Amino acid sequence: MQNNYQQQKLGILGGGQLGRMVIQAAINYNIDIHILDPDPNAPCKAIANQFTVGSLTDFDTVYAFGQNCDIITIEIEHVNTEALEALVKDGKEVYPQPHLIRLIQDKRAQKQFYKDKGIPTADFVLTENKAEVMQHKHFSPAVNKLGREGYDGRGVQILRSPDDFHKGFDAPGLLEKLIDFDTELAIIVARNKRGETVAYPPVECLFHPTANLVEFLFSPATITKEVQAKAEAVALDVIQKLDLVGILAVELFVTKEGEILVNEIAPRPHNSGHQTIEGNFTSQFEQHLRAVMNMPLGNTELRMPAAMVNLLGEDGFTGEAFVEGLDEAMAQKGVYVHLYGKKITKPFRKMGHVTLLDENLETLKKRAFEIKELIKIKA
Repeated sequence: MQNNYQQQKLGILGGGQLGRMVIQAAINYNIDIHILDPDPNAPCKAIANQFTVGSLTDFDTVYAFGQNCDIITIEIEHVNTEALEALVKDGKEVYPQPHLIRLIQDKRAQKQFYKDKGIPTADFVLTENKAEVMQHKHFSPAVNKLGREGYDGRGVQILRSPDDFHKGFDAPGLLEKLIDFDTELAIIVARNKRGETVAYPPVECLFHPTANLVEFLFSPATITKEVQAKAEAVALDVIQKLDLVGILAVELFVTKEGEILVNEIAPRPHNSGHQTIEGNFTSQFEQHLRAVMNMPLGNTELRMPAAMVNLLGEDGFTGEAFVEGLDEAMAQKGVYVHLYGKKITKPFRKMGHVTLLDENLETLKKRAFEIKELIKIKA
């Protein structure tokens, strides 16, 4: 029996760049997308079939929004899960499932889930306040993470020595061992209602030295076939043990000894999958759509080696955005520019990304660093 996807309204909580790219994929299937976002000028505003301004964390707002949708999903985790559970009771389909969004909202619960389910992760202890952090100086070097509300590197403190432990958060959080990793990977996996799963090839992540967010991605990752197979197996194990419907970004450490450890997960399209729009047969955004609407999952293989460069607002500039170097970048073969429709730039704000395709991986990496220096977003 064929599903009639065109008759189902898909509601997305969040109207940022991730929602925008989901809409761009949905247009090809004539699927109506309704968006809820607190920002009246959110990136999705101009292209959503229906755009509602409202809080993502207010029960009544989320519940009322969901009444007009058949299926509801998210592009950000900070949403009201009680309202989503009420919508499920009313017969609405919500993916990822509300109890899983709640689990992932709390890094403490997330880490405990890994431990309980035998998923490999760094050693950790749960802490309630700064005083408890100070009691675990023997855990040095460590990472102190807030249990809730951390995002894009915020809510994370690296405590390299016992002398750093006074910087710990005075709020519920966790201390985990600082991993001396060889490589940081991310794998996007997806699962639909039928239980079908797919995994994208692992990508290698390079982080901005001060903003603590992804600056470059390289696909494929420069790892052995054995490490790749092990990493994909771990990522698929996570989505299956969660029983999650939708897409899941799994961030992983590869230790010096070749061990795979799960760092964090995100139950939505993710920065680590942006290059899939041009680099893979099915983009992560179309895959998310396919998974939550119970369509057949798409092929995840690489078309060609790809790099992604995050376009961040330049430090020291706030105001109406101006993009330098765009024409020079566009003149190059295999360069694809994605701007997110954000009119105002500020330091390190995600304003867009560039995907580069090149058959030679070394050339690809060199060109990615050149693009980073060429395109600047200022005010």
